[in-house]
Amino acid sequence: METHEIRNRFLRHFTSAEHTEVPSASLILDDPNLLFVNAGMVQFKPYFLGEVPAPYPRATSVQKCVRTGDIDEVGKTTRHNTFFQMAGNFSFGDYFKEGAITYAWDLVTKSQADGGYGFDPGRIWVTVFEHDAEAAALWSKLTDIPPERIQYRNAEDNYWDMGVPGPGGPCSEIYYDRGPEYGRDGGPVVDEDRFLEIWNLVFMQDIRGEDPPKKGFPPIGELPKKNIDTGMGVERVAYLLQGVSNVYETDLVRPVIAKAEEISGRSYGDNHPDDVRFRVIADHARSGAMLIGDGVTPGNEARGYVLRRLLRRIVRSVRLLGVQEPVLPEFAAVVRDAMAPSYPEIARDFERINDVMAQEEETFLATLTTGSKIFDIAAEKAKQAGSSILAGDKAFQLHDTYGFPIDLTLEMAAEQGLEVDEDGFRSLMEQQRERAKADAATQKTGHADLSAYRDLLERHGETQFLGYTDLQATAKVLGLLHDGQSVASVREGQKAELVLDRTPFYAESGGQIADTGVLIGSSGEAKVLDVQKNVPGLFVHTVEVIGGEIGLDTEVTGSVDEARRMSIQRSHSATHLVHAAVRGAYGRRAAQAGSLNSPGRMRFDFTSPKSVSADVLTAVEEEVNEYLVNDVEVQSYTTSMDKALEMGAVALFGEKYGNNVRVVDMGEYSRELCGGTHVERIGQLGLVKLVSDSSIGSGVHRVEALVGKDALQYVRKEQLLVSQLAGTFKVPTEQLPERIEDVLKRLRDAEKEIETLRTQQVLGSAGELAGQARDVDGISLVAAKVAEGIDAGGLRKLTGEVRNRLGSRPGIVALFSPSEEKVSFAVATTAEARDKGFAAGKLVPGFAEAIGGRGGGKPDLAQGGGTNPAGIEQAIHAVEATIRDAA
Repeated sequence: METHEIRNRFLRHFTSAEHTEVPSASLILDDPNLLFVNAGMVQFKPYFLGEVPAPYPRATSVQKCVRTGDIDEVGKTTRHNTFFQMAGNFSFGDYFKEGAITYAWDLVTKSQADGGYGFDPGRIWVTVFEHDAEAAALWSKLTDIPPERIQYRNAEDNYWDMGVPGPGGPCSEIYYDRGPEYGRDGGPVVDEDRFLEIWNLVFMQDIRGEDPPKKGFPPIGELPKKNIDTGMGVERVAYLLQGVSNVYETDLVRPVIAKAEEISGRSYGDNHPDDVRFRVIADHARSGAMLIGDGVTPGNEARGYVLRRLLRRIVRSVRLLGVQEPVLPEFAAVVRDAMAPSYPEIARDFERINDVMAQEEETFLATLTTGSKIFDIAAEKAKQAGSSILAGDKAFQLHDTYGFPIDLTLEMAAEQGLEVDEDGFRSLMEQQRERAKADAATQKTGHADLSAYRDLLERHGETQFLGYTDLQATAKVLGLLHDGQSVASVREGQKAELVLDRTPFYAESGGQIADTGVLIGSSGEAKVLDVQKNVPGLFVHTVEVIGGEIGLDTEVTGSVDEARRMSIQRSHSATHLVHAAVRGAYGRRAAQAGSLNSPGRMRFDFTSPKSVSADVLTAVEEEVNEYLVNDVEVQSYTTSMDKALEMGAVALFGEKYGNNVRVVDMGEYSRELCGGTHVERIGQLGLVKLVSDSSIGSGVHRVEALVGKDALQYVRKEQLLVSQLAGTFKVPTEQLPERIEDVLKRLRDAEKEIETLRTQQVLGSAGELAGQARDVDGISLVAAKVAEGIDAGGLRKLTGEVRNRLGSRPGIVALFSPSEEKVSFAVATTAEARDKGFAAGKLVPGFAEAIGGRGGGKPDLAQGGGTNPAGIEQAIHAVEATIRDAA
């Protein structure tokens, strides 16, 4: 049975049982505790936590997941994978244990002809939590499993929670017996290789406190509504039903290995080292493509760093298979063909995915070249020191700075007859992990106490947003929070959080900042400073009372700052148009990666593997402003997600969309999913002026623009500046560039001439300085303070010229040039002096302290600087003393 059919059967099984099918969420949901979505229930957390009511009593989904805690173990065995699909069914206060067990058993054991998976019931085992006799009894009652195939396990194995205070509960796991060739008999408590877990049913019934039940601490209470959260490993079911021994041999993964075999000329299964490399390529290619598809780009931090590691491990593995040419795009194409039937977005966005992979491979191959040179130097130094060991800190530097996996360093070292201090390397790696854990612990916020907001949402429902059409509205005060506590009223001078039954104020989201304005009631007035959705659907207004008091259950009239809102709307609409123009220039690969829409100004981030030229950005600006002349009406409407995508609407990475979405059209030029506010007609933007562009990360670019009146003011200032420059240079404005270039050329020529004269003047003193050489124990020494302000290059040239004039005598030259509160120095030695053991670089430490400086260099020439010009005389004496001590 193909993997796509396995997931489709799962969804059909549960939708036929009145479950709402929910599409897979992006791998990069906004969750403070997760880099990537790593379980099927993540997108449902707000419902399980009670932050918002679930919009359906039952749901089912197949969620794409990435877990990267053990990247280094991938490939070594067939058990580890970074990307996988988790099929799940969920109940929010509807059915509980009996329903979950029945649904799972039916799907697992029902014949394939009847739409099930057709597993032999006689080979199914289950585990239950040691204190959950109810679940064990239900398995016996509802299925054909005999008591001896129902095993009890402790909380470490069969209790689940989110890792933070909140809901949790016992779980029951379904296992399949693969047969005696895979291990010992005795069920999953004896051997989890032979008995393979395929499905976990979590009975969410408890409230976990600060201390985890997994460690033996009891729950602090029971949930008022009991929920179900299950997860079936699609890949595990696939390799059981496809008659292969592991996920790497299934229909969606084996093709990548086949492509690697084709490219390398080697065969999977011939030897373990190569098999590890084949598995790394297959796993990481899939994970990399799926992450890029969801908007992750390679970088040096967080998600970007994980993606970079995955892609570079592929490149390293391919090189160890003997392939030196770029290959990532070829693997990406195989992943596309395999995964697109279930995830069509991979095919739609393939051009961008391909470009990101290709650029990262190109970058890493260049890095490999640089890192290899560092390795060669370190290896040569080890050999010169008579050591056969490459130091652990060098291996760590290669790993941390140049992205060298340790096994690549080990192989390169072996080629040069060296071993690597692996213990030292692993110690430094562990120290780095501990630092990362400590940093993560300080940043981990868990789930803030949102109980007051959830209570308001449950009692009163979602806030009705009127701001698409109305900027003023009368509303009722449903909640007041002051210093985190519910209060009956707030008085003049106090700040509070206020919840209304309806509001014209836009809450910050989708890159658009919140509205501000005023609330006026019968007994008081307050400024609205900010609006946030502390829990989805609830608009929380941060207010400051400026007169009288605002009380609970009173009516107020809210008025949005109209001029500010209009300015923000112009910016937001401009962002859509700039996005459309950028996509027109670069194609689907230019995907929005962030935005900020504030009064009169917009910021737009987008992905583009290639450099962004000034000519293209100029064309983007021209195209947008030309389109504004059409004064197209801006339309918004709600439709199904499928219909919106069919119409070509652009969805943004990391955003979570429901089955129905709001679409904003600006003619046929721009069509996006968006919940923000916009102008009525694009002509109201007036003017869009791009004012800056920059790279903010690997493959991510940022443009900023002014809109409307702000853009016009900017252009006027530029025109005034140009007019003033034209007046200063006494030329028409159109001749200004040529005139400025001419002046700059003459300045550059003059600077070169001055530098030539200065160099001649400095070098002119070389003969006089050489004539001052004095004999110090057989060494001709020139140590002197020279003219002020000689730059490093000039001082180096002067020192070398003096050395050349010393002839064949053993000679040392040390010159010092003061400059305000700094001093520069240069030291040179003749070949004869070096034969006597005097190296320029080794002379520096003898006098550097006197001038508060440091420096270094080669045996023939060294340079540096210091911060104490008053110490020059002492430094000169120190040079002489060093020579005498050496004699």
